[in-house]
Amino acid sequence: MIPNNYHFVFGLRKQTEPFHLMYYLCLRSCIEINQPDAIFFHYQNEPWGEWWDRIKPNLQLKRIEPDQFISEYKYKDTSLNQYKYAHLADITRLDILLNEGGIYADIDTLFLQPVPKDWFSRQFILGQEKPHVEDKVSLCNAWIASEPNSSLCKYWLENIRLEFDGSWSNHSTLLPYRLAQKHTESINIEPSSSFYELDYTPKGIHNLFVRSVLLPKTSYSLHLWNHLWFDQKRTDFSCFNAKLLTPEYIRFANSTYAKHARNFLPAGMGTSRIKYLKQKIAFLSMYWPWKFKQWLYKLKELICKSKE
Repeated sequence: MIPNNYHFVFGLRKQTEPFHLMYYLCLRSCIEINQPDAIFFHYQNEPWGEWWDRIKPNLQLKRIEPDQFISEYKYKDTSLNQYKYAHLADITRLDILLNEGGIYADIDTLFLQPVPKDWFSRQFILGQEKPHVEDKVSLCNAWIASEPNSSLCKYWLENIRLEFDGSWSNHSTLLPYRLAQKHTESINIEPSSSFYELDYTPKGIHNLFVRSVLLPKTSYSLHLWNHLWFDQKRTDFSCFNAKLLTPEYIRFANSTYAKHARNFLPAGMGTSRIKYLKQKIAFLSMYWPWKFKQWLYKLKELICKSKE
């Protein structure tokens, strides 16, 4: 049986900025939608700030030590060191689920509706990502449900360090798919609509934070892919960023994420529509030049292909 406990892993690097509203909304939506028996917050460096102070009393805090193998891993491409915290979390989540069982979710998740009750009688559950590369089917590790001591979790942990090559996906999404093909009796695979209906492409992120799209009735949560847009300096996937995700944006924006997240803002929180409109104008002044650059890039690609 899978316990109705939720696990989140955070703070595997120094916390130089306050806990973000997006993380608060993840945890608050988890509480209200899933009504778990407990939420365990596993951390190395404790968060701080207004939103952390609001949610902390609802959590059971567990301090953790990072995995030694990943901590000491030498990346061939040193620029990947900035993502070491994510690789540490890839192993930590499996250790936790093997020992305790329950449901793990990345903290850039928004919960929409509770999963079916019969899921809790399964052994291990993963959701499939939408395929983007031919013959590269992947099972995303941003949402994992497991009974304690599950076979699939054991197999994954036994192989994860052997398969680790410093990339984003080989050990975390491609490996579980390969294992699932060998151990079909040990895992249930949910379609991409369950957790990843809006994917990590620029279009998927645009549909999350700028447009409003209708989600399938079988969507239980949204994954937000925050490593692709959160930092204001990163604009290859979107010009939306963490500074634009404010209480005003959540309250008034007509986007998929805002419409589903606004119910989880604290009751009585004052927000200003005028402040939001100013934020929207500022965003649009960035969006259209960014969109034009994207269009130019695609045009250059088409020209290059036509010359081949």
